Amino acid sequence: MLNLFTGSGVGPTILYLAISIFVGLLLGKIKIAKISLGITWVLFVGIALSACGVTLNAEMLHIIKEFGLILFVVAVGLQVGPGFFRSFKKGGLAMNLMALVNVALGVLITIIISKVAHQDLADMAGVYTGAITNTPGLSAAQQAVVDLGVEGGAERLAAGYAVTYPLAVVGMIVSCLLLKAFCRIDLKNEPSVETVLEPATEKQATPVSQRHKVNLIPIFIIIALGIIVGSIPIPVGMKAPIKLGLAGGPLVVAIIGSWLGVKKGWFTTEYTDSHGVWMLREVGIALFLAGVGLSAGGQFVNTVQEHYMWVIYGVIITMVPPILITLFGRKVLKMNYYTLMGFIGGSHTDPPTLAFANTIAPEGCKLPNMGYATVYPLTMFLRIFTAQLLVLLAV
Repeated sequence: MLNLFTGSGVGPTILYLAISIFVGLLLGKIKIAKISLGITWVLFVGIALSACGVTLNAEMLHIIKEFGLILFVVAVGLQVGPGFFRSFKKGGLAMNLMALVNVALGVLITIIISKVAHQDLADMAGVYTGAITNTPGLSAAQQAVVDLGVEGGAERLAAGYAVTYPLAVVGMIVSCLLLKAFCRIDLKNEPSVETVLEPATEKQATPVSQRHKVNLIPIFIIIALGIIVGSIPIPVGMKAPIKLGLAGGPLVVAIIGSWLGVKKGWFTTEYTDSHGVWMLREVGIALFLAGVGLSAGGQFVNTVQEHYMWVIYGVIITMVPPILITLFGRKVLKMNYYTLMGFIGGSHTDPPTLAFANTIAPEGCKLPNMGYATVYPLTMFLRIFTAQLLVLLAV
């Protein structure tokens, strides 16, 4: 019985995942000044458990974490797909240009910090990937240092990622709140629907008895095709090719599959926006956050003590670009606040920010999801590319 709490097998792993999730969800109900971190608490409970000595099988946690992320992005893709391409008629192109500038600012700030603070740029690449919460970028950077024969480079990249990732999640949520304060946004008067973002195809009548049933076949077809697409190497003239990865591939396929499926009448918007898909999204993000917390927490305290300045650098990289870009989006382009919160999450490939945005937005509001999914594919590609670029610039 004791081994259930001290072991690292299947039973203990599932047990601590469950504890992280249900305790985190309970804490997420607590509001301070009418604000709650929501499901993001799952991450911090996982970190706390890991920091207290809970040690689980790393490979098992990695699989659970990645599968949870895949479920989450597939659900998001299904929900926003029917109206995704219409979003480019108003706001979509502008948001992707904003995302491009956002990425460029993050890279520029990373290079400036490296020069001013006399930090190795390869180490700062790890700080950068953690500050933008981009695991595929970390993997790409690690592969680059391995290919270049940099001794101990992969471990230092992982350390920079681990020490900045948790606070990056908080930093992006704080960025959303600062945007609200700076622009004096009143949520009661903020529009929660934009007709241009609504699907072009009218909903087809579906028998009431079938509306709560979710056909799992399309979902797992999307996952399978998404993994294949995400694994396709894209040559960019560097030593290592770029890939969309386990998250980017399924998201792209889900968006296209959802849009095409509704357009061709293979299924309805009542399927893509059903309670079942919503549940899939919430289970996925909960597993992902719990997996990240239980994986990273063990070394978190020691890494912070040894490289505490990395935390500060990470906060700067995390918060400065999105605050500047979203202030421009709000003040100049007059963009919706809920959409901008989704933009912040998507431009940093950060699911917890989207989860937080969905807790702030009114029930049924799809604007955070649309803002997230509109910029996520391009951002994912750019983050993976720039993480490798920083390593190459360092050697």
